[in-house]
Amino acid sequence: MNRRQMMVASASAALSTTLVAKNAMSATSKPVPPVAKKIPKRIEQLGRVRTDDYAWMKDDNWQKVLRDPTLIKAEVKEHLTAENAYTKAMLSPTETLQAQMFEEMKGRIKEDDASVPDADGAWEYYTRFEKGAQHPIHARRPKGKTDGEVILLNEETESKGKAFYEVGSAHHTDDHARYGWMVDEQGSEVYRLHVKDVASGKAVGEPIESVADFIFSPDAKWIFWTLRDDNGRPAKIFRRPIGGAAKDDVLVYDEPDEGFFLGAGVTQSRKWIIIGCGNQDSSEAWLIPASDPTAKPVLVEKRQVGMRYDVDHWNDHFVIRTNADGAVDFKLVTAPEDKPGKAQWKDWIAFKPGALIQGTTAFKNHFVRLEKVDALNRIVITAKDGAEHAITFDEQAYALGLDGGYEYDTPSLRFTYTSMTTPRQWFDYDMATRKRTLRKTQEIPSGHDPARYETRRLNAKAADGAEVPIFVLMKKGTRLDGSAPLLLYGYGSYGISQEPNFSIRNLSLVDRGWIWATACPRGGSEKGWSWFLDGKKFKKKNTFTDFIACAEHLHANGYGKPERTVAYGGSAGGLLMGAITNMRPDLWAGIIAAVPFVDVINTMSDTSLPLTPPEWPEWGNPIEDPEAYDYMYSYSPYDQIGAKPYPAILATGGLSDPRVTYWEPEKWVAKLRPASTSGNPVLLKINMEAGHGGASGRFDFLKEIALDYAFAVWAVEKGWKTA
Repeated sequence: MNRRQMMVASASAALSTTLVAKNAMSATSKPVPPVAKKIPKRIEQLGRVRTDDYAWMKDDNWQKVLRDPTLIKAEVKEHLTAENAYTKAMLSPTETLQAQMFEEMKGRIKEDDASVPDADGAWEYYTRFEKGAQHPIHARRPKGKTDGEVILLNEETESKGKAFYEVGSAHHTDDHARYGWMVDEQGSEVYRLHVKDVASGKAVGEPIESVADFIFSPDAKWIFWTLRDDNGRPAKIFRRPIGGAAKDDVLVYDEPDEGFFLGAGVTQSRKWIIIGCGNQDSSEAWLIPASDPTAKPVLVEKRQVGMRYDVDHWNDHFVIRTNADGAVDFKLVTAPEDKPGKAQWKDWIAFKPGALIQGTTAFKNHFVRLEKVDALNRIVITAKDGAEHAITFDEQAYALGLDGGYEYDTPSLRFTYTSMTTPRQWFDYDMATRKRTLRKTQEIPSGHDPARYETRRLNAKAADGAEVPIFVLMKKGTRLDGSAPLLLYGYGSYGISQEPNFSIRNLSLVDRGWIWATACPRGGSEKGWSWFLDGKKFKKKNTFTDFIACAEHLHANGYGKPERTVAYGGSAGGLLMGAITNMRPDLWAGIIAAVPFVDVINTMSDTSLPLTPPEWPEWGNPIEDPEAYDYMYSYSPYDQIGAKPYPAILATGGLSDPRVTYWEPEKWVAKLRPASTSGNPVLLKINMEAGHGGASGRFDFLKEIALDYAFAVWAVEKGWKTA
């Protein structure tokens, strides 16, 4: 060995010793959070100037990254990897708890479960799981029999070797000969459509790329599908013969407004194909007779700002749900088939303030509507002769849902019933005789005794006097002296209502002595459409102050206290989490913000993003409207971060999420961490192989929920101080 070789060997040995010592020190010391670099970006907009230090985290090539996450730029991937490692290290003391919670949740799932079959002609269709499978099997069998199964799609087999696999819409043709399904393998919600011949199992025609949704025409000859464009928006509807190729595509509808969503459907009567387009404020519908699928679409009524309507068909006329003429909570009107426009609309079911008509479905001899009154659903059935009745229930707080079905000429309606203590039940209801038949009760293999729990309906008074509903679940005998930890969940946007549903997940906290509370702030539609209108755009702050009022009401009545309360929300509910964290950081021990929409001004100013133009009616347009800019800026979680004693925070996201892009939680955490004066941890976890909904497998998804809940326990117990 010469001198140079000896020097290199000696240096290498010294370096190895240093690395070993450093690693040993890391193993015994607390994890060090990543520090994101700052590259100030000056943004001038409507005469206003803001500086964004973390704009670099947005990949300029984000559209391609959604379709292929491996294309993410190296510095972003490096930072996200470091954040994930830090979160894993910080939460490592909770790994045993995570595993326990996961096993508990999994134990409440019947692994070889199956849906209640839906009859259609000579067949009945269903999905089922095999034990241990993450994904279901789609199948059918002869009507009324338990054998003769035909497997239409085995998702578990198709998903093998794929980090993410999710089937969107799946349909059979009316002649039962073909089966089609959409697959997303990135989590980006950009689907590929496949069609196969059921008898032979062979593929039919070319797969269709970049699909948002699809239907088969009732004559079983055509596919109508919605194209998702390069910016992720459903933009056009095409028609293709079943078995055809791209060269056979015909443009059926091209939406001129980039702020409108669109899709196609078929009425329950199978007489009409309907193209619907709209946003949260306005809508429009076009009709194609199912007897002539290649006919040019006919407009029902031209779109008008502020007017929404959707079309159903009942025997020889249309039934239209609309908010026209001041019907804030919607009314039902009828129109003839040959003249469906507004000039021919005739009021049928009148608008009743506070009775929100959420949806409808038609059968040959009955028409069904789902209403929401004071945060609870009800099903109302109208017979052809005009006789009307509602299906009644005994519990004070429950959730109802209409469960689809294929057949039109049937007296049977299927609905679901559940409450926070009652597992989901599926009923077939004879609309003529009013006989209710229980078809299935959600089975909890590990056991569930509703008598061990109690649920309550509370109301918190907002600053302006509004009564904000709260649904509460806890173990019987829970002491209401503030000692029980509280998880307060909320959403409050887009008119989406929170329901008092049964959850196999929430019990893992409740069984540990937690109180679970679901707040219903304005921005949802729990108390009618006006409840939504009072929580959108220039009234958006009502959502945040309502949620804070719920926390204060619960605390005042012994349901937890600030140092034992964790707030939880996702997506637009993540906006809620970000806002209340800035407004009242003293009210929470922890915040769980799942895929949080927190970078409001930047996102609503980026017209290339999938949801920006369609969302302006909800939030405002900060590109053109100074008032909207100023109001949004005043609550935007990212922009309102300051030197405050923030609670412990866990933000989560998905790398291929097209709804709330990964850089929103990434930027939020990067800015929050150095701003916080409390010393409480700020954590980020990005799923590098999934999108908005997280992991695609039914068990993998539970692992993500278990991590969230373990964080909640850790935040209340301040686990980072005792580690």
